[in-house]
Amino acid sequence: MITTNEPPILSLMRRLLDPVVILGSLMLSVGFYDQQFNGLYLILGVVAFLISAQVFDEFDLIGNANLRQARVLSHSRNLLVAWAIVVGVLMFLGYASGLGSAFPPDVMGTWVVVTPVLLFFAHMAARAQLRHLYRKGKTRRAVVVGVGELGQRLARHIEEAPHLMITLEGCFDDRSPERLSLPKGKACLGKMADVAEYVKQHSIDLVYVALPLVNQPRIVNMIEALRDSTASLYFVPDVFIFDLVQARIDDVNGMPVIAIFESPLTGINAVQKRLFDIVVGSFILILISPLLLIVALAVKLTSPGPIIFKQRRYGMDGEQILVYKFRSMTVCEDGAHVAQATKNDQRVTPLGAFLRKTSLDELPQFINVLQGRMSIVGPRPHAVAHNEMYRKLITGYMWRHKVKPGITGWAQVNGYRGETDSLDKMEGRVLYDIDYLKNWSLGLDFAIILRTVKLVLRDGQAY
Repeated sequence: MITTNEPPILSLMRRLLDPVVILGSLMLSVGFYDQQFNGLYLILGVVAFLISAQVFDEFDLIGNANLRQARVLSHSRNLLVAWAIVVGVLMFLGYASGLGSAFPPDVMGTWVVVTPVLLFFAHMAARAQLRHLYRKGKTRRAVVVGVGELGQRLARHIEEAPHLMITLEGCFDDRSPERLSLPKGKACLGKMADVAEYVKQHSIDLVYVALPLVNQPRIVNMIEALRDSTASLYFVPDVFIFDLVQARIDDVNGMPVIAIFESPLTGINAVQKRLFDIVVGSFILILISPLLLIVALAVKLTSPGPIIFKQRRYGMDGEQILVYKFRSMTVCEDGAHVAQATKNDQRVTPLGAFLRKTSLDELPQFINVLQGRMSIVGPRPHAVAHNEMYRKLITGYMWRHKVKPGITGWAQVNGYRGETDSLDKMEGRVLYDIDYLKNWSLGLDFAIILRTVKLVLRDGQAY
């Protein structure tokens, strides 16, 4: 996550490194084939720069400067996913505008292959530079006021993130040393009354106040004393007593507020998600259109009833939507009581059993995606009757409706696909759905799609 108090060099790396490398790689590819970088190449370079600036900003491609092998592999995967998204968007724009054929295939092929290699080495160089600056002591000095659970958590976060270029000098607390659980390797530098003098004498750059609001009078006095210093002062609110989902600082017409629970799909994130669904959904629908016709014909010929089963589900913010599926049962239940499909369910037709096993019955939901009712990736929608039942039994159940429901989801690729015949199973599914909300990114959506394809080919939980 990008922080507002990060060093300028890190801010520049996050925002400009990848777009600049991608633009430079295009220029090198064009020059390699003795062509002039002008006209359409210039337009392509500008568009690629703008798209990559947004897409790569969603990935933690700088991250922790202390790389281990496992993190290098994860980092490389994220890089390839981000670049694949950029290439996919550019291909779609080229196809839609009719300009794709104007670019020589050899130049474009070279650019697509060379760019991720250059990006990887650029990231390694950036990390090496950050480690060098950290070892040289080019960091900002910080202290934490308050050594409770909140202060300890903050200290650990600082120590685990050398790329933030912050050196934690120690902590302050009014309690006696024997009552404190100090972060490893850190000392208690004094009491709250000593903070201002210590900050001035030791040229401290950052002061983090991690105290509960019950200490408000002492906090106010300390802040007043710190007015005579140049240190930046941050108050760390104790919001961890809540189960945070997309917590962040926001403002209401200039008045600061703290989001405790919010949808990840606000602002530009919502635009990115919708564009991703339209582009990928359209591509998949075109690809599977012959299969849709074959399945529709098979459903019509093998059992009486409609081809498409429509059922009311909860969409984003709990609004009711109609979700499409190929009919796989002899009934079309959509009332106050809807029984989930079970193993060897007599309501399932022979063809329906195959469709449910292979998830082919879900394919019409790509139409729901283009309609804007659903997303390709998100919490799976449940029948309205099931929602009304489980919202009374599972705390936080309705949180999963802060995003559009999906054809596949984080819970499904982690073992919660098919029947949820016990409360424990539904609670497990909801926990994964909420975890998806906490960690949403386009990269995660792309990874879930790939895992879903693998799962459908070998999973036996759907019936």
